[in-house]
Amino acid sequence: MLTQSHKSAIEIRQSKISSIYAYLEKPSMVDYPKHFAAVFFTSGCGFTCGFCHNASLMGSKQTGLSWEKLNEACAKFKKDWVNGVVITGGEPTSSDDLPELIQFFKSFGFSVKLDTNGSNPTLLEECLPLVDYVAMDIKCGFSAYPEVVGYSDIVRIQQSIDLIRAEATDYEFRTTIIETIHTNKQMDEVSAIVEGSKRYTLQAFIPRDELPDEVYCEIPRTTSARLHELKNRMAGCANEILLRGA
Repeated sequence: MLTQSHKSAIEIRQSKISSIYAYLEKPSMVDYPKHFAAVFFTSGCGFTCGFCHNASLMGSKQTGLSWEKLNEACAKFKKDWVNGVVITGGEPTSSDDLPELIQFFKSFGFSVKLDTNGSNPTLLEECLPLVDYVAMDIKCGFSAYPEVVGYSDIVRIQQSIDLIRAEATDYEFRTTIIETIHTNKQMDEVSAIVEGSKRYTLQAFIPRDELPDEVYCEIPRTTSARLHELKNRMAGCANEILLRGA
């Protein structure tokens, strides 16, 4: 059932589908700091990370949900005391309607967190005034991007980092630590990349059977000892260094 406040906006869209491909049925308490959040997924991503936990959303864009379906989902989440929305993917900045999506979620009174890999600084800049929190992945040191994620336009990644530092309301940079990739040398490079940032997070890698590259399915979960070791090694690179999964 459409709420009156959103009915006219959806009618203007003339039943156009959104870029939201799917969402978690249950809200999350871990995906958006200090929020009880609904998690929505876009599809399509220009990276080819073999360790991606959302491999089904990589590559080309897939048919999204209707705006009416999104309205129904948001109305239900609102009744369930949800106070935040996470837009993740895939890569959300590969979706031209991302600003419209953010404004749609904000119209329900949700705070909005955007997850990004930083590959589209132009659209990111348009979205920064609209979102409340940005989490950008620093996949590895820039020297390893072509091999690790299949992407080489580092200028665009650096532009996104600079924009987030300068314009984001609140933010974090983050790296998922895979011990075969994130050597001390690599992490010293990452430390230089995030130097002077507000917040940086080291995340544990968790192997899964459905990862796109079977090599990563056999790699052990990141140890707590390694995360703490890197936190000490990278001390001072950001105002706050957090650990997830330690």
